[in-house]
Formats: sequence, structure tokens, C-alpha cells
Amino acid sequence: MSASPAGNRMTADQPRLSQADALRLAREHFGLDGRLAPLASERDQNFRLTTDSDTYVLKIANAAEPPEVTNFQTEALSHIARTDPGLPVPRVIAARDGRVEIPLASGSIVRVLTWVDGTPLHAVRATPTLRRAVGRTAARLTRALEGFSHPAEDHELIWDIRNAAKLRPLLPSVTDAGLRALCETALDRFDAEIAPTLAVLPWQVVHADFNPHNLLTDPAATEITGILDFGDMVRTPRICDLAVAASYQADPADPLAALTEVIAGWHSILPLLPGEEALILDLVTMRMVTTVVLSNWRAARQPENAAYFLRNLPGARAGFEALAGLDRDAARARLSATLAKDLS
Repeated sequence: MSASPAGNRMTADQPRLSQADALRLAREHFGLDGRLAPLASERDQNFRLTTDSDTYVLKIANAAEPPEVTNFQTEALSHIARTDPGLPVPRVIAARDGRVEIPLASGSIVRVLTWVDGTPLHAVRATPTLRRAVGRTAARLTRALEGFSHPAEDHELIWDIRNAAKLRPLLPSVTDAGLRALCETALDRFDAEIAPTLAVLPWQVVHADFNPHNLLTDPAATEITGILDFGDMVRTPRICDLAVAASYQADPADPLAALTEVIAGWHSILPLLPGEEALILDLVTMRMVTTVVLSNWRAARQPENAAYFLRNLPGARAGFEALAGLDRDAARARLSATLAKDLS
């Protein structure tokens, strides 16, 4: 049994290799030498590795991450490279002996990926054009992952929207009573109305973490030029991938308009089924609840990393509170009308 409701992987300490040791691994196994710079990560330890000729990401997986889950991510990247080579995702670099995963005695696994250039999405102003690009790119990636399977695809991750009910024991970490009450109401609705309907939707492996810190854009901020961090991949209802992407794009001044831009972008590539369309706004809400609860819970448990854990909280809270204030039926009707007009 897991030591916490969120699972051991969410609470285990990150690897703490020195830069000297990390660079030694890059030299020894991949023949790469250069300068290392630390990169932020939720569970792993990552470095930017700059050589004389190129740039890479050196990744050291958390020892609590099952090796098959790390391999799940590696194989997915290879699958995407075959099914949609134009998608801007990292490529897996093989070691000198041909392996793409180097196990360490600590239980961690070392990998090297290509570096993807671009401006982080969280650093640019959101526009309707960019929101539609987010939706289109998410749908394109989901389509590229159709048919991909792996023995670890059903691993459990509390970030997965279908596991929202597991957030209940963590609700006390949300210290604002009003916000906590809104979260509890949303979880009640999830248990009663949403969770029972998920089984009939299309399921597949999805990225599941299309947040603005994992996306890069071009200088004009009109297209997505990079998709990073496949560490939260799961097999789940495919529409959950859209819910994740949209949840980070809500404008509190008019949340439905902003969400509709992302949803319409997805819909232009992967038209929503009626059951998906009926649930998408509720699933967006649940991703916001997940972000609110887990951000607070993790920051309280690991205050030294609080800034990282709380980085998406202000946007999630503002979007959640604004979306919770809308009439559900009216919002669904407005969304349906916009999607029908887009396809006409």
C-alpha cells in the first residue's frame, strides 16, 4: 500500500547527483562532454548539457519511478518519431553501447534527449491564435499516440483526471476555506456524474501534462514549437488530454471564451464525440481542482521546492473560481454552438 494517497513517487526525494557526477555519466556512457546547467523538475533531476556542437537534456529518473514507467516514456517518444516526425518533441539519444536507458545502482535511470528550442509558453501573452495552436498541437500529439501500447501504460498517477477521487484525503492542505469548499463540491460532482461515464469514452495513451511550462512557442507566439516532459503519460480517456491543455489557458475575465479557443483547436484535428463534448468543461474543472490541491499539498510537504510546486496555482485558482461561477448548461450550449459553427 502506498505511504500516501498520492503515491510514493510523489513524495520520494529527487536524485541529487553532483554536476561532476552527472557529467561523468554523460561522458562515460554517451560520449558527451560540455557544460551542465540544472533544469527544474517535479520528480527527476535534469540538466541542460551544452557541448561544442549541440545541446541535450540529461535526465536522471527518480529512483522511486518504476523502470518500466521510464521505458514507457522512452518508447512513446520513439513511437511519435515514427508516426508524426514533424511533431516538435525531443528525440532519444542512444548511448555508446546502443542502450537508451542506463540503470544506476541507486535505482535511477539515465537518459539523454535532444534539446528543443523555443520560448516557454508561460513567458508570452496568451492570444486566441496561440490558444487554438495549443489545442491543435495537443490533438496532433494525441493522434500520433493512437495505437501505442506498453506494459506500463496503466500505471497509476494521481495527476490523471480519472483519479480525482483520490484527492479527497489531501483537501485539508487547501487552507483557504472557500476554495476548499469549491474543490469539495467539484469532487462530489465528479463522483456522482462524471466518473461513471468515463468508461464509455475512447481511451488511449496521452501526454497528460500540456501545461505552459512544458510547451514552447515561436518568436511571434503563433505556433507551438516544442513539447516537453512526457513524465506524466498515462492511459486514460483521450479527452482528458484536452482538459489538461485547456485548463491552463482559462482567462478569468471570460473563462469560457478562452477555453473554447483551445477546444476548437483540438476539435479541428480530432472532432469531439458527443460524450466528450458533454464532459469537457467538467473535466477541465477537475484538472484545475487537481492543480489546486496537489500544489498546496506538495508545497506543504516539501517547502524547499514550494516555488516550483506553486507556479501554476494562481492561474488554476483564478480559472477554477471563474469557471465555477458559470451556469453549466448555458456554458455547454455556448461551447456546442461555437464548435458547430467552426465545422460549418
